[in-house]
Amino acid sequence: MQQTISEWLGDLASGEPTPGGGAAAALMAATGAALVGMVTELTIGNPRYADHEAVLVDARERAAHLRHLATELADADEAAFGSVIEAYRLPKATETEKAGRSAAIQQALAGAARVPLRLAAVAAEVVELTESILDGANVNVLSDVAVAADAARAALSSAAVNVEVNTSALTDRAVAAALDGELAGHLSAIARADRVSAAVRARIAGAAS
Repeated sequence: MQQTISEWLGDLASGEPTPGGGAAAALMAATGAALVGMVTELTIGNPRYADHEAVLVDARERAAHLRHLATELADADEAAFGSVIEAYRLPKATETEKAGRSAAIQQALAGAARVPLRLAAVAAEVVELTESILDGANVNVLSDVAVAADAARAALSSAAVNVEVNTSALTDRAVAAALDGELAGHLSAIARADRVSAAVRARIAGAAS
């Protein structure tokens, strides 16, 4: 992605099919990872949080990696959806063409499901990072831990929808079940994100009372 945020949002709002929801979900995950990075940068080196330094340094490195993965997946989502569109545009005048087109569509749909599935894994890991830094985060940016968790949660939930819309159209139900099963393994992070956000809000409320 080499655009400004304003340019990219303009493309998202346009009548073109890409970028779409999949790319938007990837940007949510990248945002969550970037916020984890910010929180760690503003905490590491502060003597008050020295006991958490090792965890924070590890989280900073993992967050940077996940942020780059998420932005790559935004581009990959556009490419995968483009492949689906191309497959549906294949000729179908003869039985041979119909068979080839059908096979191409199924292959493209499976590929389009795997991109958000990878994103779901990234988003779940971002949630895990927010949980890991919660206790050691600089209190001045504690709210950003919740925002990171909520952004990653939104990315995960959105990625799940994008997996399911593609697997529902697969005729090979074994492949669909395998992809859906892998997705299910990441969805527990939604509840974890909710716990992180709730914990942050409780601490903020406690500090204010």
